Amino acid sequence: MSDQQHKSTAKDVFSYLLMIAMLYVGVVSFITLLFQYVNVKFPDTLDYWMMGGADQAMRGSISALLIVWPVYILMSWLIGRDLKADVSKQGLWVRKWLLYLTLFVAALTVIIDLITLVNTFLNGEITTRFILKVIVVLLVAAAVFAYYLWELRRDPATKTLLPKHAALTSSLIVIAAIVATFLLIGSPAKQRDARMDQQRVWDLQSIQSQVLTYWIQKETLPATLDDLKDPFSGYEAPVDPVTGEPYTYTVKGELEFDVCADFETEVVEDENNKVYPVMTPYDYNYGTTGNWAHGIGTTCFTRTIDPELYDESDTGGPEDLKSVVAPE
Repeated sequence: MSDQQHKSTAKDVFSYLLMIAMLYVGVVSFITLLFQYVNVKFPDTLDYWMMGGADQAMRGSISALLIVWPVYILMSWLIGRDLKADVSKQGLWVRKWLLYLTLFVAALTVIIDLITLVNTFLNGEITTRFILKVIVVLLVAAAVFAYYLWELRRDPATKTLLPKHAALTSSLIVIAAIVATFLLIGSPAKQRDARMDQQRVWDLQSIQSQVLTYWIQKETLPATLDDLKDPFSGYEAPVDPVTGEPYTYTVKGELEFDVCADFETEVVEDENNKVYPVMTPYDYNYGTTGNWAHGIGTTCFTRTIDPELYDESDTGGPEDLKSVVAPE
């Protein structure tokens, strides 16, 4: 009778596998979300180039949590209901194996986390953001370990509110983390506006690069953006991604011009948004340097070409090129 009671059905295997899988995905997504939050709030100047990926990682973590955490809570509730109806299911092999596996992973995570902390401390590399990440991993792993250790030892026949409290508390924490992230990176609509503004900056960089190329070849600035059309290469000045209207280009002097666009969001200059006073010639094909911080509304960028930096010898290759366009 005991063997029959401990025999797992296909439903049991499905339920526990799905619950544990959702738990793992949810925990990893939650930790990733908090890590990126820490990265943004406590930036490292050595990692400024990684900041662009923080928003994407946050969005991915939020998407996962919004789906997997409700599924995990639902499966935990269904499994708990089955245990109350049939106490003998406490001895199911699939339950014991998966819960002990979870304890092992949680314990191993805590141990590795503490080893990393001690090793970093001995190397003298302790920083605020490192400590916060260690605390996040330690608290999450310890909470998972403590709960499932209790789950393995508890008597399903004994009435307890701990599972409900744990589900409610964890859900509130997840919701709070998601809300905090939205406050940090903005709503989905705000994110779309930010991506459109980034496209506008790329478009202006492309126009700036083509204006520079035009001046190098003809020793004069193009009068209008139509002059940049090149049937051979197929280049045509880009237009605003939302309105479809052309960007504003104004010649201000023999060597000075403006490129302007209407932006929906604000990009402020800070220690991680480095301002380059000049753009090196070998970068002009890519337009990756220069000050492109902007406010909401119409923003113009004034660029000035220094002709002394161009002569016959400067066109031999990127290694010979020095400086091209200086922002105002």
